[in-house]
Amino acid sequence: MEDYHKPDQQTLQALKDTANRLRISSIKATTAAGSGHPTSCCSAAEIMSVLFFHTMRYKVQDPRNASNDRFVLSKGHAAPILYSVWAEAGFLQEGELLNLRKIDSVLEGHPVPRQAFTDVATGSLGQGLGAACGMAYTGKFFDRASYRVYCLLGDGEISEGSVWEAMAFAGFYKLDNLVAILDVNRLGQSDPAPLQHHVEVYQKRCEAFGWHAIIVDGHSVEELCKAFGQAKHQPTAIIAKTFKGKGISGVEDKESWHGKPLPKNMAEQVIQEIDDKIQNKKKLSPALPEEDAPIINIRNIKMPSPPTYKVGEKWATRKAYGVALAKLGHANDRVIALDGDTKNSTFSELFKKEHPSRYVECYIAEQNMVSIAVGCATRDRTVAFASTFATFFTRAFDQIRMAAISDSNINLCGSHCGVSIGEDGPSQMGLEDLCMFRAVPNATVFYPSDAVATEKAVEIAANTKGICFIRTSRPENPVIYNNNEDFHIGQAKVVLKSKDDQVTVIGAGVTLHEALAAAEQLRKEKIFIRVIDPFTIKPLDKKTILENARATKGRIITVEDHYHEGGIGEAVCAAVVGEPGITVNRLAVSHVPRSGKSAELLKMFGIDKDAIVQAVKVAVSKSRNAE
Repeated sequence: MEDYHKPDQQTLQALKDTANRLRISSIKATTAAGSGHPTSCCSAAEIMSVLFFHTMRYKVQDPRNASNDRFVLSKGHAAPILYSVWAEAGFLQEGELLNLRKIDSVLEGHPVPRQAFTDVATGSLGQGLGAACGMAYTGKFFDRASYRVYCLLGDGEISEGSVWEAMAFAGFYKLDNLVAILDVNRLGQSDPAPLQHHVEVYQKRCEAFGWHAIIVDGHSVEELCKAFGQAKHQPTAIIAKTFKGKGISGVEDKESWHGKPLPKNMAEQVIQEIDDKIQNKKKLSPALPEEDAPIINIRNIKMPSPPTYKVGEKWATRKAYGVALAKLGHANDRVIALDGDTKNSTFSELFKKEHPSRYVECYIAEQNMVSIAVGCATRDRTVAFASTFATFFTRAFDQIRMAAISDSNINLCGSHCGVSIGEDGPSQMGLEDLCMFRAVPNATVFYPSDAVATEKAVEIAANTKGICFIRTSRPENPVIYNNNEDFHIGQAKVVLKSKDDQVTVIGAGVTLHEALAAAEQLRKEKIFIRVIDPFTIKPLDKKTILENARATKGRIITVEDHYHEGGIGEAVCAAVVGEPGITVNRLAVSHVPRSGKSAELLKMFGIDKDAIVQAVKVAVSKSRNAE
């Protein structure tokens, strides 16, 4: 209650009037669109009115100002009321609201960062709070600024485990600049939410996670003003008891109205009823922020020095990742690292050792770790690198998918890929990760094969827009590139070639080294192969692959420590489809593996040097028989 001053009656009435105008705008927009969620908007009208026109401090005409308070609409289906707020504030034209959901309007069905006032895309429920935690962590520990972060959640999405991962994170780090507002309107999409209006249960749960939790009447602007005015040394959860469809007679608190716009005649009548409650047309203006967020620059980050590896030295690319990241941290103080309690395996611990204040431990909560990274990276405040075992990113795929919709610039490193990790067995083996990240729009997928390539991948990723994935391996393999080797996205390396080559073999990581060993063995039998390291699997260097395939009679063999589906083999097939005279033989992990030594498993799944030798001989003999 330290900073709370009760607003005068005139202000309270103005906030009530604003809430009702937001209701009207949301109903008009959804009825015009013929789709949308007016009832979900109406339950949040007073919350949005008080937040945007009493509590939050921001510049209306500069929504992405670094010092502005942040707002995340986790219940993204209530987008029309967010758009109505920005029209009420004067950033959007009122008439634009009637273009809601139209193909030529920026006002999409759920919030997206094409809108200047939206930092992260929401709509896949349960993800907004994680991103808000990332923003709040950045504000408190990196920017050390006074901006606050507000996140509005629906009661239905609170069933998502990712919400509680975020609650635990915020509680642990005492993010006292974060406020979550739970819009407890009782009703979900097809049924009531599990706790309905048992707001005291929500309160106990939030308190158990280390939050200061306040129950309010979510339709009382005075109670909301008072709750938002309470500052504690912990995150705050405002549990607002509301009614879905509040203000819509015959619909308020009734089931079967989720996601349904009001028919035109009904909308007109309801709008008139709500309009009759408005006492004053005067609009409120938000307070301005304290401009104390530092000016920063994250462009063109360069390693302070070249790599210092020796050709032939054995290094695991996972360790080279840690070395590179720690080094990059000296180039720019906005490079941050996140991990999910695997830092001594991914080697992000090397970054923590050198830059402890910029390392974020997210513990074993990979979904939340990705959301935290997304939040930290908003408004270009940080360059975030998050690492864990490659296979554990699969549980965060929805967060990664939404990060792409958010136009987020995050860098993810997945270590321990493939069967080559050995004895730990299939639960720890990343065998779907290339498939997953190749499917993400605008993603760049790096698969470095030695320590030098890994260091270059880290540097390039820091300067690349979109989602970057770096796939690293557990086994130690020899350094094959000189420290001055130049690497580029979409540019493969031909690591072995002669004029007598008969087959082109494409491998990456451990399988590139198996291919080089196979080449050595085949050379003794006067069979020569060309070996290609793709460096990036997406985009793939189609030109180099085709040129070399044509020079080796159209024969390509791909070999990868990954399942057949969606990996290097399929990427190469997609690149050469329709090209005459090209054949591709794919060697990959064919079924669920098991524990064993790395070499045993590579052999068992036919992706070791012996399998490559055999595949090359078959390809060459087929050709000879054809002749």
